[in-house]
Amino acid sequence: MDQTRTPMSQDASLAPPIYVVSGGEGLVGSEVARLVISQFEGVQVPVIVIPNVHTTEQISEVIEEARVSRGTILHTLMEPGVRRDLMRKARDNRVVEIDLVGSVLARVATLVGKEPLGKPGLYKQRLSTYFDRLEAIEYSIKHDDGARTDELHDAEIVLVGISRVGKTPLSMYLAVLGWKVANIPLVKEVPPPEALFQIDRRRVIGLVVDAEQITARRRHRQRRTGMAFGSRYVSQETTEDEVEWARRLFRQHGWATLNLTDRSIEESADEIIALVARWFKHGTEIDPSGES
Repeated sequence: MDQTRTPMSQDASLAPPIYVVSGGEGLVGSEVARLVISQFEGVQVPVIVIPNVHTTEQISEVIEEARVSRGTILHTLMEPGVRRDLMRKARDNRVVEIDLVGSVLARVATLVGKEPLGKPGLYKQRLSTYFDRLEAIEYSIKHDDGARTDELHDAEIVLVGISRVGKTPLSMYLAVLGWKVANIPLVKEVPPPEALFQIDRRRVIGLVVDAEQITARRRHRQRRTGMAFGSRYVSQETTEDEVEWARRLFRQHGWATLNLTDRSIEESADEIIALVARWFKHGTEIDPSGES
């Protein structure tokens, strides 16, 4: 047969094989096979994954091989015609076939009053999305609060701002949506990391919040933690100076500015995603004079 095969056991002589036949990559069928075989201690059953099966010729080939080897076919075929073809040919050749999805599809179709899409690979797409989100969350945790700035080139979004503008919660929310986010704290007396100026400026979003809210947050933080951050940290005058300094810095380097005052995390995240997606889709330049 000309399909790509993935044997899951190296010793094919101990038992007749199980063939996992799929219109996609066989992820569901192979997981079922692993689960079942694991319940039999000391037994090795060769499992062969045959992916991307869509034609009558492919079906005929796998049926013939299963007949000769006395193997069993597990299939997760979503295309109705292909599934019926396999079941018929297996019956004609006295090959045992187990349909892992057909009865479930039929039942759900009855419950919802709709026909299934019949498209292979949707499970893989959902699984891929899940792992992409996990990767984004892991990246954002590792690159929180100015950590690992030498890896900023891997970030899809970089949030910058002074203390208590809300960089971390916004980073984590965006990460859950699947974006790799780094955030960099800005301190007026400390130069920003050089790596920040070496990445595409369209990925950098400068965050600001009105000075009154920043001051209130800082004072709340000081009371909650019991730590003495110093009178300047909780001074309204100092905060106003820092906010203006941050705005000038954003304009100087051409970074977009987003004002988070009285905005929810969801609203802020939506605007950031829209900005980044629009800039990269159209290849437009940022107007550093504007503020959202």
